[in-house]
Amino acid sequence: MIVVGSGVIGLTTAVVLAERGHSVLVRSREPAGRTTSAVAGALWWPYRIRPEDRVGDWSLESFAVYGELADRPEETGVRMVEGVHEGGRLDGLGAWAADVPELRVATASECRSGEGLWARLPLIDMPTHLRWLGARLAAAGGAVETGTVTSLASLAGSSGEARVVVNCAGLGARDLVPDPAVRPVRGQLVLVENPGVDTWYTGPESPSGGSTYFFPQPGRLVLGGTAQEDDWSTEPDPVVADAIVRRCAAVRPEIAGARILGHRVGLRPVRDAVRLERVRLPGGGTVVHHYGHGGAGVTVAWGCAREAADLVESGDA
Repeated sequence: MIVVGSGVIGLTTAVVLAERGHSVLVRSREPAGRTTSAVAGALWWPYRIRPEDRVGDWSLESFAVYGELADRPEETGVRMVEGVHEGGRLDGLGAWAADVPELRVATASECRSGEGLWARLPLIDMPTHLRWLGARLAAAGGAVETGTVTSLASLAGSSGEARVVVNCAGLGARDLVPDPAVRPVRGQLVLVENPGVDTWYTGPESPSGGSTYFFPQPGRLVLGGTAQEDDWSTEPDPVVADAIVRRCAAVRPEIAGARILGHRVGLRPVRDAVRLERVRLPGGGTVVHHYGHGGAGVTVAWGCAREAADLVESGDA
């Protein structure tokens, strides 16, 4: 079968399918290292994703996997790191929060505003993690190739290349399906030399779409961010970058003098709800749609991938 898309959703789904014994080829218009997933800050947390009644299970299943992968951080890119969600409240979270170990109300010394949540969560170095996923896929017999997909129907069915196609195209699904419900939410980041920050931090979003967060990653500190709806620009805005640094430095003053290493922009593939369903095409082929994860693709990747694989196999019964 063919999996369209080489971001974290596509590669994780391909790994699950290949390890269940399926012959899997991932096809993507760009390599994994150039996807939106590659520039993500990648803190595990259900963020901008629906439906709420399914997100909790997907997230917790993924949390369990990342907990195991954190035993090999240099290989997998996954670490368990402490930090604070300033402004967060336990009663504002879903039922899933009760099953997150060590999630609690932050103490006054841990949170500058006096209200927030402290947690030890998976924090993922995405370039490393994507390479690890690719290697794990190859070990299971799968392969990745670069190529443009213009039609799902041309890939699936008796006259296509595969009996089943799994559509993990992310924002590309807007044109490929087509599905105009998929739209971009632009996120801009600043990478700086880490001045000694070893905990993550997130603050409340402003009405304008600006937010404050920083994530210590190997060799860098990732500063953010933005959530600009329907903005397709992938060029870093220097004015936005300066504002990001100022907001983060207001929380940790040492960030103000940190040397800037680079700038990153990613377009989150947001949809009113994740589309995860099996569809029979008029020509006889089958597509399992698996897209619309917004800014929480990493958070739900393993839970969603296993459900997508179940949908693939439901047609074999």
